Amino acid sequence: MGMVGGGRGAFIGAVHRMAAALDGEIELVCGAFSSDPEKSRLSGKDLFLPEDRVYGSYEEMIKKEKQLPEGERMDFVSIVTPNHMHYGPAKLALQNGFHVVCDKPIAFNLKEAKDLARLVKKTGLLFALTHNYTGYPMVKQARMMVEKGKIGKVRKIVVEYPQGWLSTKLEDTGQKQAAWRTDPKRSGAAGAMGDIGTHAENLAEYITGLKIKNLCADINIMVEGRKLDDDGNVLLEFDNGARGILFASQISAGEENNLRIRIYGEKAGLEWAQQEPNTLIVKWLDKSMEIIRTGVGNLYPEAQAATRIPAGHPEGYLEAFATIYRNFAICLRAYLNNKKPKAIYTDFPTVEDGVRGMRFIDKVIESGKSKQKWIRF
Repeated sequence: MGMVGGGRGAFIGAVHRMAAALDGEIELVCGAFSSDPEKSRLSGKDLFLPEDRVYGSYEEMIKKEKQLPEGERMDFVSIVTPNHMHYGPAKLALQNGFHVVCDKPIAFNLKEAKDLARLVKKTGLLFALTHNYTGYPMVKQARMMVEKGKIGKVRKIVVEYPQGWLSTKLEDTGQKQAAWRTDPKRSGAAGAMGDIGTHAENLAEYITGLKIKNLCADINIMVEGRKLDDDGNVLLEFDNGARGILFASQISAGEENNLRIRIYGEKAGLEWAQQEPNTLIVKWLDKSMEIIRTGVGNLYPEAQAATRIPAGHPEGYLEAFATIYRNFAICLRAYLNNKKPKAIYTDFPTVEDGVRGMRFIDKVIESGKSKQKWIRF
């Protein structure tokens, strides 16, 4: 793979590189790691890449990689830049025949997201979006339990994602991650709702297989002087009639990364929390509560396929990311060899998930500003 972004001082770039390398399926061969050519060069040196495979811009990288013989050039591009820099490299990569893995959200706005979806459809190339929380074994176990009807028809979904790291105006201190995430020019129309609210939205739809139909949002800026939302609450209506509650907050003091979801069906409820990812709680209507653990018992094949190590050895954030990269790599290898991959490995977020994420951002912000409140998704 080649990488756009993720140079010295970047957080998410290193996460992507570790995740991509975890299963031995992917090799980093080139990169344009910064908009500053010198910083890109130094970052490439840190990663022991050949000097001639480290580029000063993503345009240069895509152009020169395309000129290399097949088998030597990169097979796909991993985009790990801030939101406003997702669309350009993704579009150029697709136009030049390269597959894409992109960090979320997919683009700066819905128009860009839809344009990428059209390009993916036109080219037939693979596109993965790193909604990494879908990669956890117990998330996949929950998804299959819903799909197989184990908990009955879903009636209610409660998903929450509180963090506390932006409880103060951290962006004014020079903290890089806070600076771009609270800047409308780089983050887009939403702050917390774009950064973490989209993860909550995606997780709810992924596990249940349902789609949001209508929503009603209350969006807030709690830290004085901040330009984008740092807290929000959303009522949801799903396409099967189920109701839901979603809240995302980055001013919940004391919270770390507490993404959690509860799904209530006619027969049982499911509960999963990112900070205790190896555990899925099943609360049955007519019998005792059940605790399902990663690597233990007769799990669904989808959950087993995302499990790498024996029970009792915690698998977490990096492994969940790695599941997306591994599945993408297996599908890409099949694509390159004109073969059809096993269905179990086609399970990763796609460009369509990216479009839904951008639509969620738009509709949440629209509802938050509207007196009407309930907005058609």
